[in-house]
Amino acid sequence: MDVASRSERLRSRLEQLGCDGLLVTNLVDVRYLTGFTGSAGLVLVTGDELVVVTDGRYGEQAAEQLRAASVEARLEVTGTGQREVMAGAARGLRRLGLQADHVTWAQQRAFAQEWFPGTELVPTEGLVEELRAVKDGGEVARLSRAAAIADQALATVRARLGEAPTEREFASELEFQMRRLGADGPSFETIVASGPNGAKPHARPSDRVISEGDLVVLDFGALVDGYHSDMTRTVAVGDPSETQQRMLEVVTEAQQRGVDAVRAGAAANEVDAACRSVISAAGWADAFLHGTGHGVGLEIHERPRVAATSDATLDAANVVTVEPGVYLPEHGGVRVEDTVVVLEDGCRPLTHSPKHTSV
Repeated sequence: MDVASRSERLRSRLEQLGCDGLLVTNLVDVRYLTGFTGSAGLVLVTGDELVVVTDGRYGEQAAEQLRAASVEARLEVTGTGQREVMAGAARGLRRLGLQADHVTWAQQRAFAQEWFPGTELVPTEGLVEELRAVKDGGEVARLSRAAAIADQALATVRARLGEAPTEREFASELEFQMRRLGADGPSFETIVASGPNGAKPHARPSDRVISEGDLVVLDFGALVDGYHSDMTRTVAVGDPSETQQRMLEVVTEAQQRGVDAVRAGAAANEVDAACRSVISAAGWADAFLHGTGHGVGLEIHERPRVAATSDATLDAANVVTVEPGVYLPEHGGVRVEDTVVVLEDGCRPLTHSPKHTSV
């Protein structure tokens, strides 16, 4: 991954805002800009310097990770002197950006009164997140590996759905297989939702036994070197009812329409509309309870949003999900989701598990 160039691209954005620097307090953004993965750290980006501050627990780790990422920065390791280090590094800055989405009211007051008195503090939104939305080749490689692990894990355990496990048991087996195949862990809390539970889009695995006649919604992903995969498949246990079969067919078609609409320059709300039009035509508009997708990367949900209310335009090398669903409590739920890389003339799926399956 080209971590070293990221701070320079950020600087050009700061210039456009008339800021002399940015205090980065969100740890995901700290990792993105420096490669440092510790749980305590701040980064100050100025026109000619990158200052990384952490405490004694992470001094050696931070130095190693900065070197590995080829990031040139001034590393300061201090327990109680973070304020003094940052105040000194920011001395002379006229306007300093803060990450408005990640700074509390109390922190802002402390920054204004104690850390950076005399400096104009400017709220900024999405500066690093917008950079993160466009992936480089190394990031896509990690996302691809995470998606491949999830695909392989599901192929390994899918038949177990026909052996009457509980939702919780199947989720544990799926997560174990992802770890066995090389994942650092699951991307998020695995969703295994069977029967009526499948009509709850974010149901948690329970002790309900998966039984004949159930639709089982499986929403899960693998974590590889900080990068998340995300995939949903719906599996029929036994022969689906007529309504369940229609749900499966409608959602699968809607999802394919959405994937077909993904390309650089496409409006994110157009992708949502492509999915929603199929489900609406089937008479289930009110049963599609969420947006169509979201960006994926160092966080499981990041920019751009793919929803009816989104004003985003897709760029090449965005990585997004397409995940329409229909939820009918008396029949269960169906959701189908792929993670795709946006290309100039379409997209490339990273998730490849079969979509119409039964056990």
